[in-house]
This record gives sequence, C-alpha cells and structure tokens, in this order.
Amino acid sequence: MRIAQIAPLAEAVPPKLYGGTERVVFWLTEELVEMGHEVALFASGDSVTSAKLEPCSPKALRLDRNSPDPMLAYGAMLTRVAEQARQFDVLHAHIDWIHIPLLRRLGVPFVTTLHGRLDHPALAALSRSCFPDTRFVSISDAQRIPLPHADWAGTVYHGLPENRLAPNYEPEGYLAFLGRITPEKGPEAASISRGPLECLSKSLRRS
Repeated sequence: MRIAQIAPLAEAVPPKLYGGTERVVFWLTEELVEMGHEVALFASGDSVTSAKLEPCSPKALRLDRNSPDPMLAYGAMLTRVAEQARQFDVLHAHIDWIHIPLLRRLGVPFVTTLHGRLDHPALAALSRSCFPDTRFVSISDAQRIPLPHADWAGTVYHGLPENRLAPNYEPEGYLAFLGRITPEKGPEAASISRGPLECLSKSLRRS
C-alpha cells in the first residue's frame, strides 16, 4: 500500500527529548516500511526515517527558537499533503482535528488516530456536529468513553518494538516512571506497594 503518515510538528520523528506521539509514529512508520509498504512521512525536517521524508518545517517547532507561528507551519503541511494526496491509498493523520475539514474533501481514504484526552466538556458536542462521518482510531477502549458517537474504526494500543526494553523482576527499591506526572496518567496506580507512592498519590490529588 501507499501510505502517508502525518505527524505533529512540535517534535521531530523520533523525538530528540519528550514526544510520546512522535515516538509512536516513528515506530509505526518504520514497521510499515519493514513490511514492504510505500510510506511517506510528513513531519519536521529534522526527522529521521526509513520512509520518504516530506519535510513540512525546517525543525521541530518546540525546540526551534526561530520557528514560525504553528498555524502557519500546519497550514503549509496540509497544503503539501493536499498536493500529493492522490499518490496514496490511505492518509493516516496524528494531528488531532485540524486536518479533517481538508482531508474530507480530497476523495482519498483517511483515518485519524487520537493520541490525547477526549474528556473536555465541549468536545462531544463539537465532534458530533463537525465530524459526523470521520473515522477515528483510539489508543485504548477507555479513551472512547467520552465520545461514544464517534465512528471508531478500531483501537490500536501504543506499543514499542519487541525487546526494546527488558523487564527486571528483581526489586530495586524504586519505581521508574517515564511520562508526564499528571493525575490522568495514574502513575500512583502503577504499583500495589505503598511508601513513596503514597506521597506521589497525595501530590497528584492536590494538583
């Protein structure tokens, strides 16, 4: 298949530092190339990929002090996607909602993976009225709960390459958590032990 991956421009693919969505897009893109698909990655120019890179900004926006207005960068990206859209069998977007009005009019199948929270009070009404016939992919079944009316094509859990990390079952006396420390991520529920996690849980409840 000929597949376009449309990544956020905030971070490079893969990210230099923080960037969970960009890391998942990288792994997915690399695996699709390995499977023999013809893949183009629309991303920042400092991205590194086995796919064909379509640079849509010189650098990732967050770490570039000279980056333009993000809306300008995304407008340029979507212009580039629209110009090439008919070269692909499917467009796979990872940039939330901004692309949907344009891609609906291009006549090319597309799907949107929503990587973030969907429980904002206004989101249900807006998505129902503005995007009634748009197909989405969720990253967990629980993520779908606030938007049960959405046209969910499926759930694809975030993963990582096999053997990327090796589990250690020997107790080391600490918990390592990789991610933003925010209440919705539930780091305090990652272990049944107490002690330091009690402090973390109390801190999250106060935030």
